[in-house]
Amino acid sequence: MGEFTTTIEHRLDQAYQGLREARSTGDDYLADTLTAEIEDLRRLADDHGVPLTG
Repeated sequence: MGEFTTTIEHRLDQAYQGLREARSTGDDYLADTLTAEIEDLRRLADDHGVPLTG
């Protein structure tokens, strides 16, 4: 696994964790921001052929 893949996966893990926390505290703005970040990271991974699990 390359550094690019590792970085994408790490950033996705952080964003998903933050999203869960934002939702649990009712922070809709942060949840929306993190959702957009997740979508961007997943698109970036797809554009570069990085397989994602989950």
